[in-house]
Amino acid sequence: MLLHIAYTDTANQWLTRKAQFLHRAMAPMTFLAHKEELKPGLVIFRRGDVQHRNWYCRVKLPKTDRYKTISLKTEDVSTARDRAYDHDADLRFRIKHDVPIFNRSFSQIAKEYVDLQKRRGATGQVSDARWRKCGSVIRARFDPYVGSTQIHLIGQDRWDDYPTWRRETSKGCLRAQVSDATIRFEMSIFRAVMSFALKKRYIRADQLFQGRPTLATMRRDAFSPEEYRKLHTVGRSWVKAANRPSSDWYRTVAYNFVPIMCNTGMRPSEAKNLRWRDVTIRGDREARDVAVLRVSGKGKTRELVAPASVADYIQRIRAIAKASGPDDRVFTNHTGEPAITLYKNMIEDLLTEASLRV
Repeated sequence: MLLHIAYTDTANQWLTRKAQFLHRAMAPMTFLAHKEELKPGLVIFRRGDVQHRNWYCRVKLPKTDRYKTISLKTEDVSTARDRAYDHDADLRFRIKHDVPIFNRSFSQIAKEYVDLQKRRGATGQVSDARWRKCGSVIRARFDPYVGSTQIHLIGQDRWDDYPTWRRETSKGCLRAQVSDATIRFEMSIFRAVMSFALKKRYIRADQLFQGRPTLATMRRDAFSPEEYRKLHTVGRSWVKAANRPSSDWYRTVAYNFVPIMCNTGMRPSEAKNLRWRDVTIRGDREARDVAVLRVSGKGKTRELVAPASVADYIQRIRAIAKASGPDDRVFTNHTGEPAITLYKNMIEDLLTEASLRV
């Protein structure tokens, strides 16, 4: 590397780069200057990599291989010794009374938490989407709210005030206000970061948030019976209007997918996992077909019993499915691969066609 620099730079530039390289190489050896041990575990020193002459102290934490370094903000060695003893006494007091020792911002602790979730995701303990969602919420919401605040200074008031701040600073995707469900999910991440900080002893136990703020009642938007019937009516003509075979296939599946989800209460994650072996068509007491679905999602398995109409919708999908073996997914794309988005774009088109998007 040095030879390459010598050929490409001037002689003076090369000498300057070499001096910088040697300075960096020697820095770890000269970092501590004028080191003086006041007692086991407590030393004062000057830094060899700065211009000023102020003293620092380094205190060893009892029963652990960790240190805390503190600037003493003085050039006088006698004053530095006195202040070092004061900091040593303060640290022992903090340990005895369970007071946080290291001051760190919320953003720093949140990053540690997300990194831990990422490692857990790599080993299958949590879903990959979980840590990504946590990181996204922290960057978008909590960094502006409390990101630069020291973690031990975040109290119950910041927890209680979050819903108000959230609704004052942003709007929902499809409504004027952010929904209660969104705020509760974000606050669950807020609490999780603080619980992580407690486990790492960055905060005291009494600093963990208590209760949940009262949120104004905001029901999710729902279709009226008239709107639901309109969706079916428009849906039939929407399917017939397809101008390509692939478009006709996707519209047919999406049109049948909607009432299946509405009539079963199946979650999206459960729909993605559903296989044909999990679907059973049985007869009820009146000899009518009913659909029994064994679904799994969020680490749980349950059985859904749907009305006879759902059995018809499922049979329509199976009749045109490119993959209908026992181990194949029920909801697939045109080539038989699992439907990752569950026909999101198709359903949005249908809702827009029926003037029910908002």
